[in-house]
Amino acid sequence: MTNFRTFTQLVLERTEARSAADAFIFLPDDARGSVPRHLTFAGLDQEARRIASWLQARGAANRQVLLLYPSSLDFIKAFTACLYAGAVAVPAPVPTEQGRKFTRVSGILRDAEAVAVLTDSASAPEISAWLAAEGRTDVPCLATDDPAQGDANAWRTPSLTPESLAFLQYTSGSTSEPKGVAVSHRNLLANEAAIQRSIGTGPDTVCGGWLPFYHDMGLIGHILHPLYLGTPAVLMAPFTFLKRPYRWLKMIGDYGVTTGGGPNFAYDLCVRRVTDAQLATLDLSSWTTANNGAEPVRAETIRAFTERFAPAGFRPEAFFPCYGMAETTLLVSGIPRTAGPRVLDVDAAALERGELADPRGDEPSRSLVSSGVVRDFEIRVVDPETFTGKPEGHVGEIWLKGDSVARGYWKRPETNKEIFDAAVRDGSGADDGGGWLRTGDLGVLKDGELYVTGRLKEVVILAGRNLYPQDVERAVQSVDPAFGNGAGAVFAVDTDHEQLVAVQEVRPGAVSTDLPTLASAVQRFISGEFAVPAGNVVLVRPGTVRKTTSGKIQRTLMRRLFLEGRITALHEVLDPAVRDLIATAAAAAPSLETVV
Repeated sequence: MTNFRTFTQLVLERTEARSAADAFIFLPDDARGSVPRHLTFAGLDQEARRIASWLQARGAANRQVLLLYPSSLDFIKAFTACLYAGAVAVPAPVPTEQGRKFTRVSGILRDAEAVAVLTDSASAPEISAWLAAEGRTDVPCLATDDPAQGDANAWRTPSLTPESLAFLQYTSGSTSEPKGVAVSHRNLLANEAAIQRSIGTGPDTVCGGWLPFYHDMGLIGHILHPLYLGTPAVLMAPFTFLKRPYRWLKMIGDYGVTTGGGPNFAYDLCVRRVTDAQLATLDLSSWTTANNGAEPVRAETIRAFTERFAPAGFRPEAFFPCYGMAETTLLVSGIPRTAGPRVLDVDAAALERGELADPRGDEPSRSLVSSGVVRDFEIRVVDPETFTGKPEGHVGEIWLKGDSVARGYWKRPETNKEIFDAAVRDGSGADDGGGWLRTGDLGVLKDGELYVTGRLKEVVILAGRNLYPQDVERAVQSVDPAFGNGAGAVFAVDTDHEQLVAVQEVRPGAVSTDLPTLASAVQRFISGEFAVPAGNVVLVRPGTVRKTTSGKIQRTLMRRLFLEGRITALHEVLDPAVRDLIATAAAAAPSLETVV
């Protein structure tokens, strides 16, 4: 932990000490290579003071301010301005970006009780019209890239404490009930210190990434951590990466990036899309910490990326599997630096029973990737039904305590009591007084390291067995090249009994193949590999399977869309009882806005 009481105080010190140095370099989305945009620490400080003065003049101190920006330097200036004003920043996706609508941000606007909206000149007219349509003419909208707005000389240092809120981090979830994680200055400072200890960052660190700026890993890992260190960050927009993943890797070599990363799909995309000719131009030797915060991290992804990019100087020990979530500000655990990923092969049947055991001969096995050591939290693995602790080597729900754990969800006292103040019970039923965060993630401790096995609510229970959907999804994708690297979602539906449903994307060039034969092959493979009936297979076009902004499969949403009859299939094989279930649910289902 630093000696600073608030993150605002820390940023003010960093901007003064590093005045002329680059704080951020942003690479615009231009295939021809536009001129990078530089923002010095002094420039950030001046812009933040100017915008903060506008917020202070409108009484935004200690109140929520909605930030609606594409990934850009303007977002960073506005977020820093909220820190300077003593306001509570509420980052959210631009509603018009990538076809998104206003439904989700309307829910955030109402839930957060935002008193102002900050955006850029390009987005301001449409956002002002949206506010008017919402009947919120009392909420001013400022285009912060207008230099005439605000006066840096009128800014005043805010009155803040460690317990003051720094920002609300809205998690991916239902559009009708958005939940904002309330992150205090104490939480933020504690987690940035935890990140520094875990990764080993320091004065020579250069952060670099492409994750959305409103996403917890993009915001805290790629923007606020370099501010915490007083070191530079090189950034690009998510769309730039998705169109040309080569540019992310090229950026790492061009700017000597040492730390940065993304979920499984980012590394998978690089393996698929970076050509041999492009590979020959890359230098990844500076990259000492390639973060992978997927839940769980895939062993196949680590192997494929390491092999593909070894000729470019990427070292196996640079991979940094880690675990975290918005509710803990960000990082919970990570592999000891330079130790490299640890893959644990276990017996599949034992894992389904919630135990770790060595693989047995030709019996099915599963590969688990360690998420590393938990240093800055207390951790327990707990039976999610009895709330009693589980011994090492047994799977249960991950529970946490620590200074990084947020105070709870904004305006959710009942939910907070259940999720942020859980109590572990002993054999007699007595509890330990509570204060534990229930993560909703399943995991197991082995030799002091944490292995995340899946999400509690997404585990498929068939015939008393626990199946992890990601295991079935990976198995399905191995059935035929027609699935390529298309996404899949596996979940269960309840007729008179639980039934497995597998939704799998078919690559564009294979849409005209024999889909009925392909579906039958999936059924046979699931039945043989997992010894469960696989009566429901839905083959779909690419882009059908929904993901969060960080690339996680939204299985709960896919299940809902499936039951509402809102998944368009290229070919499907469904049990008659499931068809009846869809017909009944679709008739009664309300309209559902896409979750981002």
